[in-house]
Amino acid sequence: MNFDVARTQMLGQQLRAWEVLDERVLRAFAETPREDFVPREYRDLAFADAEIPLGHGQTMLAPKVEGRIAQALQVERIDDVLVVGTGSGYFTACLARLAKRVTSVDIFPDFVAAAQPKIAACGIRNVELKVADVLTWSDRERFDAIAVTSSMPELDPRFVEMLRTQGRLFVVVGRKPAMEAQLLTLQPTGRTATTSLFETVLTPLINAERPEPFVL
Repeated sequence: MNFDVARTQMLGQQLRAWEVLDERVLRAFAETPREDFVPREYRDLAFADAEIPLGHGQTMLAPKVEGRIAQALQVERIDDVLVVGTGSGYFTACLARLAKRVTSVDIFPDFVAAAQPKIAACGIRNVELKVADVLTWSDRERFDAIAVTSSMPELDPRFVEMLRTQGRLFVVVGRKPAMEAQLLTLQPTGRTATTSLFETVLTPLINAERPEPFVL
C-alpha cells in the first residue's frame, strides 16, 4: 500500500471535505505518520474513514473527526494542551506539532507504553504521557486547550475547572444515537460560551457518571 497516496487522499477527501481547512492543522496531520500509530493488523486501514479498534473496547477516532477537533481548539505555539484519552498517540502527536506542550493521559498503561516510542520516533519532544483516570486526577494544572476524545452523558464541570481564562474545551455530550460535539470557551467572567460543532457518536469516557435516562 502506498501510504503517501493514502495520506494525500485522507487530507483531501476526508479532512478538507469535512471543512478542515486550517493549513496548520492539515500540515500537522500530513507530517505525522498515521500508519505507524495504528495496531499492526490494521495498518492497511490507517487512512480509512472509520474508527479503528485499539483494544479495551477503545477506538482510534476517524481522521476527519480528529481534524475537526484540532481545528476547533485553535491550538497555538503558546498553548499548554491536555488530551484525555491517549489511545494510539496519533492525535496527541498531531496536536504537539501545534502546541507549546501537550499532556496526554490514558487509563490504560499499555496504551501509554505503546504510544511513547511512536511519538518519540516522530522527533516530538514536547509531550508528557501519563497513566491516570482524569476524573480522579489530583493534578491541579490549568490548560489553554483540552480535548476529551470520549463521550460523556452530560458535561462534567471538572473539565471546565481545568481551563485557563480563554481556554477551549472540546467535549462530546449525550447518549446514543444522538451525541453532540461542543466547544466550550471559558470567559473572563468565569462563564462558558458553548458552540455546537457537529453530531457524532464516541465511546463513553470510562468512569464518567452515567445518570439513568428519565422514564415515565
